[in-house]
Amino acid sequence: MAYLFTSESVSEGHPDKIADQISDAILDNFLAFDRNSKVACETLVTTGQVILAGEIKSNTYIDLPAIARKTINDIGYTHTDYKFSGDSCGVITLIDEQSADINQGVDRGSLEEQGAGDQGMMFGYATNETENYMPLPLVISHILMEELAAIRRENKDIKYLRPDSKGQVTIEYDDNHKPIRIKTIVVSTQHDDFSEDDAYSENDEKSMLERIKSDIIKYLIPRVKEKMPENAHLFDDNIEYLVNPTGIFVIGGPHGDSGLTGRKIIVDTYGGRGAHGGGAFSGKDPSKVDRSAAYAARHIAKNLVAAGVAEKALVQLSYAIGEVNPTSVHIDTYGTSKVDKTDGEIADVILELFDLRPGVIEKDLKLRNPIYKETAAYGHMGRTPQVVTKRFESPYEEKAIELEVELFTWEKLDRVEDLKKAFNL
Repeated sequence: MAYLFTSESVSEGHPDKIADQISDAILDNFLAFDRNSKVACETLVTTGQVILAGEIKSNTYIDLPAIARKTINDIGYTHTDYKFSGDSCGVITLIDEQSADINQGVDRGSLEEQGAGDQGMMFGYATNETENYMPLPLVISHILMEELAAIRRENKDIKYLRPDSKGQVTIEYDDNHKPIRIKTIVVSTQHDDFSEDDAYSENDEKSMLERIKSDIIKYLIPRVKEKMPENAHLFDDNIEYLVNPTGIFVIGGPHGDSGLTGRKIIVDTYGGRGAHGGGAFSGKDPSKVDRSAAYAARHIAKNLVAAGVAEKALVQLSYAIGEVNPTSVHIDTYGTSKVDKTDGEIADVILELFDLRPGVIEKDLKLRNPIYKETAAYGHMGRTPQVVTKRFESPYEEKAIELEVELFTWEKLDRVEDLKKAFNL
């Protein structure tokens, strides 16, 4: 029997995502000048205020308010009408040093001996339903938000958009878990106050909302279809579009709703597919296995599916604080395995092929580099690996530095041949 599944995404201007981006921008700056920095930075944003809190141990100093302000301005909060601007907001810094009790379990001489920075379980997931091995409803939701932000920045086709927005996609699947059609697309986008603009003074609320819906369907949806031609046939004339279903959406961003680091963990991962261990990513250096082991689990799951071991795979890793080796490795192929092994036996092979010690994960995936700001909006998983040059400046350092870094290393399909060999594929 056919069934429905829904995933959501949010824009870079969503309050929680503002917080994530500030936390990761701060992390990047610490790692740029001291790659051994230990960072756990949380951000709260609300009307006219940013509060930074957490624990940091580093040999460098960073201008935290300046980084927060630049991040906010880059997102697009530059107007006083938004009641939140990088140029005018207050920034309160409440940062302490990392607990020595935690640090003693992490730093142990060599990288290979490094213990996990916390206990917990982390999940990675992959499915062959899309080219990037991600769930289709989440892929479309992310593209909706990315393209809406692009339209806002272009300020050409739709000129009234503001930074805060959310998207949601519901897809109907058949009995074989193949997508049949897109049932519903929800887009809620912050917009200018039409009543204060002479060009729209004659429009009442109903006609204003009709225009927004029309513009979203006319300008946004074709761009989304163009980004994913292999799924363009799913965008038929029967899609239900719910655009700003609550009505006017002028008050948004941190003025409309406070934002916190780590409050969009399902958007960050698999859109509700697979599973999630509960730990957030942003603002945490890679000694925190909440982040590094989640990336490692995705790396394993994606390579498993790409190698043809299964059509979909869930990988669970678990750790104890201060311990070097994972306390467990679990694999679930949802009955889609293509090899003559149980899921438990597949897990045994994974343990032989992948070194899952926290320090080795850091080294293999090149995680102790300033690569995290780019992860903080539109998902940490399913992104395209790329090499970029990033520039960092600090008033406490003699000169700016430029670093060539590789982004999204956990998305590389660099273990496919090893897995094919191990499973005789």
